[in-house]
Amino acid sequence: MKIGLIGLGIMGKPMAKNLVKAGYDLVVRDINQPAVDELVALGASSAESNAAVAAQVDIVITMLPNSPHVKEVLLGQNGVIEGAKPGTVVIDMSSIAPLSSREFYAALEAKGVDMLDAPVSGGEPKAIDGTMSVMVGGKKEIFDRCYDVMKSMAGSVVYVGEIGAGNIAKLCNQVVVAINISAVAEALTLAQKAGVSPDLVYQAIRGGLAGSTVMDAKAPMMMDRNFNPGFRIDLHIKDLNNVMETSHGVGVPMPITAQVMEMMQTIKLDGCGVEDHSSLVKYYEKLANLEVTR
Repeated sequence: MKIGLIGLGIMGKPMAKNLVKAGYDLVVRDINQPAVDELVALGASSAESNAAVAAQVDIVITMLPNSPHVKEVLLGQNGVIEGAKPGTVVIDMSSIAPLSSREFYAALEAKGVDMLDAPVSGGEPKAIDGTMSVMVGGKKEIFDRCYDVMKSMAGSVVYVGEIGAGNIAKLCNQVVVAINISAVAEALTLAQKAGVSPDLVYQAIRGGLAGSTVMDAKAPMMMDRNFNPGFRIDLHIKDLNNVMETSHGVGVPMPITAQVMEMMQTIKLDGCGVEDHSSLVKYYEKLANLEVTR
């Protein structure tokens, strides 16, 4: 089975490396030529256009920032739709609006090309070690056919329903992550202001009910002032915008999510948009006039 992967960013590049490691014949494309060169040096090949990628492969994986980028790559000039053969499968692993997934699916299906929406969770560290969680929407038989390919990049690959369901699950994931990061930041700020070591508070509570994967991943980053992006504030704002658009469409009020999104918008205005979402702690630090440290 020959695979194409378009989008070699923070997540896409390590995902591509894991596909090569798993033995797949891989064709890559990205506007960042050094990233392409790095994959070619590992044994992948490259193509000059998105259509040229699709023409060579059985499965096209896309890993892109947002819905407009996916639309351009799939349906734009020299897009995947122009090169794909009937029977080709597109696996969009980007995190985009569910309605956009359904729109792209319909356009591809009309050309005999199938599609799964399969967004991922785990950030760069889990993309690197191949333990991401993947939540997948689309036809079950297409999911079954592509399962091994996705599993070569992930620790968990779960089918959640028809097309668009993967991105609904990802939006739910992003709600829980955002609110959890906010709670961790708020608690550590309280500890610092009250004169108790945030690190010792973290060690004391991480093994109890308050403990979480988010806490273990983000609390050390906050205390170490390490805001190198595993997942950028800008991208989390994008996801929460998609959450709010979707929730308004189905009639679900989400007051806490809306508040956390506005908090992220606030620190974005301070220049933190390109930082890891653990930098949400800076919002609380600004309010309390302190810096959370070990």
